[in-house]
Amino acid sequence: MYAVIKTGGKQYRVAVGEKLKVEQIAADVGQEIVIDQVLAVGNGDSIKVGTPLVSGATVTATVVAHGRGEKVRIFKMRRRKHYQKRQGHRQNFTELQIGSINA
Repeated sequence: MYAVIKTGGKQYRVAVGEKLKVEQIAADVGQEIVIDQVLAVGNGDSIKVGTPLVSGATVTATVVAHGRGEKVRIFKMRRRKHYQKRQGHRQNFTELQIGSINA
């Protein structure tokens, strides 16, 4: 069984037992959260697609850790103008362990 959820402006395909990194969620480590923005639920050959959400479907997950991702380096340059700009950014994330999918 799997579900397509929406969190942090992105969509993820999740199954029970998976770990995934999503945009930072304000929750403590070890806390169980409920994601109610479920776009689709599939089980074998059958699939339920919402318009836009599947009514009554939820996904429960446990917060495993918080952290910061790899550094993304931004480099801007204009040729022949003696202009160079370097910048870096590390995005915060929350790691989730998917517990159950209720459809």
